[in-house]
Amino acid sequence: MALTTTTEPVPATAVSPSPTSKPTPRWRNRESLTAWLFLLPSLIGFLIFTAGPVVAAGVISLLDWNLFSPPTWAGLRNFARLGPDPTFWSALGNTAYFTFVSVPLTILVSLALALLLNQGLRRIAVFRSLLLLPYATITVAVAFVWIWLYIPHDGLVNAVLGLFGIHGPAWLISDNWAMPALILMSVWKSFGFGMVVFLAGLQAIPQQLYEAARVDGTSPWQSFRNVTLPMLSPALFFVIVTSIIGSFQVFDQALIMTNGGPGTRTTTLVMYIYRTGFENYDQGYAAAQSLVLFAFIVLITATQFFFQKRLVHYDN
Repeated sequence: MALTTTTEPVPATAVSPSPTSKPTPRWRNRESLTAWLFLLPSLIGFLIFTAGPVVAAGVISLLDWNLFSPPTWAGLRNFARLGPDPTFWSALGNTAYFTFVSVPLTILVSLALALLLNQGLRRIAVFRSLLLLPYATITVAVAFVWIWLYIPHDGLVNAVLGLFGIHGPAWLISDNWAMPALILMSVWKSFGFGMVVFLAGLQAIPQQLYEAARVDGTSPWQSFRNVTLPMLSPALFFVIVTSIIGSFQVFDQALIMTNGGPGTRTTTLVMYIYRTGFENYDQGYAAAQSLVLFAFIVLITATQFFFQKRLVHYDN
C-alpha cells in the first residue's frame, strides 16, 4: 500500500518574516517626517548661530589673527595669556559681582510683584502690562534714561535722596557706586520677565492646597513656605538659570552708561572680549576669553541642574 502525503497550504499570516527583511525606518513615518519639518528651522538656526560660532571660536582661539593678515598657528598660547592678564581677572570679578548681586535682587522683586499681582483686584491686568514694559523696552533706550536719572546735581535719583537729607553720589563716575548703579538699572529692566513666569506658576497652583492649609490652621508665612515655594520651585529654578546665564553676558548697559569705567570698575567680561576682538583686533585672544566664559556658564548651569533634583518639586 502506497503512502501519500497531503500538504496543506500554510496561511500567509503564519509565515515568519525573512531574516533579511528590514523594518521601515522611523524617519519615513509621516509623524516623524512632520516633526522634523517643524524642527528644521530651529535646528538650522541653532547650527548657524549657536553651534557654529562655538566651534569657530574654538578654532580661532588656537590662532594669532588680527582680521587684516592671514592667521598663524598659536596653539594654547592665547589661553596661557589669561593667567597674567589683570584686566581679564578684573572683568571676571566684576561680572561675578554683578551676577551674584543682581540675580537675587531681581528674583526677590519679581516674586514680590507676582504675589501682589496674583490678587483678584480690579484692573489688575493694566498693572501687569505696565510692570512688563521695562523688560519689553530696548536696553539702549533704558540705559540713556537711567543716565539722565543718575546725573549728580539734576538727576531724579539724587533729587529724591535729597528729600531725605541724603547727598547722592556721582553714580556713574564713582569707584564705589558705578557697579551698584548698573545693578539697580538692570534689576529694574529685567524684573518683568521673572514676574510673568512666577505669575504663571502661581496661577497653576491648585487652590485646594491653600484651603487644606487654612483648615490646618497655618499662618500666611507657613502657607507660603510649605505650599507656594515648593509648588513654585520649577518656575523659580527656570528663572534662576536663565537670569544667571543672562547676567554673565551683561554688556550693553555697561558699555553705554559707564564704558567700563571708572578705570575698569564696571568692565564686564563680555565688554573685555569685545574690546580685545574689535578694538585691539586680537581675535585669537578674544576667542580664548569667550571660551572661558562659556565654560563658566556651563559649569554653573550644570551645578544648578545637579542640585535641582533635591530642590525642585514637580507636581505629577
